[in-house]
Amino acid sequence: MVFSSLEFICVFLPVVFVLYYCIPGIYYKNVLLVIASLLFYAYGEPVYILLMIISAGFNYIMARIIAYSSGRRKIYLFIDVIINIGLLLYFKYMVFFIETWNYISGQNLNIVYIKLPVGISFFTFQALSYVIDVYYERIEVQKSFNRVLLYISFFPQLIAGPIIKYRDINYNLTNRQTDINQISNGVNRFIFGLGKKVLIANTVGQTADTIFNASSWEINILSAWIGAVSYMLQIYYDFSGYSDMAIGLGKIFGFEFQENFKYPYGAVSIKEFWRRWHISLSGWFKEYLYIPLGGNRKGKIRTSINKFVVFFCTGFWHGANWTFIIWGLYHGFFSVIEEYVTFIKKIPKIFTYIYTMLIVCIGFVIFRADTLSQAFYMLRQMFTGVSFDDCNMSFVISQLNPWFIFMLFSGFIGMAPVKIIKEKLQYILYIKELRLTWKYTIINIFSYIVPVMLLVWCIIRLSGNTYNPFIYFRF
Repeated sequence: MVFSSLEFICVFLPVVFVLYYCIPGIYYKNVLLVIASLLFYAYGEPVYILLMIISAGFNYIMARIIAYSSGRRKIYLFIDVIINIGLLLYFKYMVFFIETWNYISGQNLNIVYIKLPVGISFFTFQALSYVIDVYYERIEVQKSFNRVLLYISFFPQLIAGPIIKYRDINYNLTNRQTDINQISNGVNRFIFGLGKKVLIANTVGQTADTIFNASSWEINILSAWIGAVSYMLQIYYDFSGYSDMAIGLGKIFGFEFQENFKYPYGAVSIKEFWRRWHISLSGWFKEYLYIPLGGNRKGKIRTSINKFVVFFCTGFWHGANWTFIIWGLYHGFFSVIEEYVTFIKKIPKIFTYIYTMLIVCIGFVIFRADTLSQAFYMLRQMFTGVSFDDCNMSFVISQLNPWFIFMLFSGFIGMAPVKIIKEKLQYILYIKELRLTWKYTIINIFSYIVPVMLLVWCIIRLSGNTYNPFIYFRF
């Protein structure tokens, strides 16, 4: 089950919401959320629900062993890390390793295709962070398995993040209160995230899929750029939309999740882009890999190596394909280059912005392609595909329907920090509040009407459109 489905919006969420606020006491509310989360996961992955429970149980036990051991704590931590990473490698990367070995060695080892458990990268990383934090005594070990299971399996962030650290919601597991304002804010955040996903991401994503799946003789410079920009918008609005929905759902049930995206397409460097993009993942790798490797404390050369290791792992985390690995190393290369090319800071922001968006766009072509050869072909067409015959142009024109153009334009508008604009507007109105009281009333009414209209619009689109991909299944 995904958030952008009628089953979730019209059945699952309303039922869980009503039951949650009918049940008294935090203990029973937690039990309900655990049951709801397991049912949520079982809806799409009934076979692997036991795997997630076993993973949570194993990490719960290992954390307690580490917390109460007087010696060999590092050995127990090593065992926990190996088991968790081994589990991830087996289910997510085993086929990739065998295929790569067969290609390099010329052998023909049998490949048993394993169904990938949805969300395994997310709940494995959350479990690891919990045990590692217990080891370093950043948090106290949790005695209640139910709370650990809720932390790992909580359905808002289970299958698409953001990656939550235990210490960030430890207090909410035992002490949380909600009021009508928090619930209202959560509902609004969920609806706007749903709109990002259903209206913008699905629309531009359908065009991106059409172009990336088209025959090579249909692609010229125009269609290649349309496909590249469309996917660049799809991946942002899909992922940030899911994060918005997760944060909104968290608020509805009394949890506060950290932001996962902060207008990354407003960045003026690759380094800044990664401070704004998938913040929970980059933060996880920084805290649990980059800093333990030495961070930037051992000279520039060692820092550069550490960055390449982190970006390699970041790319590999996204999936078992060389396109993801190359994408990670590609970003690592430009991140390192920016450390050495200091004059880039003196260049006007408009030029560094264009440079950043160009690098990001090219990177996402590599990321989206099914193979490296397809990626290189698309990139070649983006810069040299100057064929404009009837076949090429008819294909281009077929993609530029009014709905796509409208959503493409909306996507560009939404890339800007509209929240900042809104805050500026509210500040201006506040200064003139004595004369513009009636405008506050209009804005408040408008702020309630828009989410309702947006929700209805999304439901109509979901009812009449079968294209609703869950692109994070690959991750």
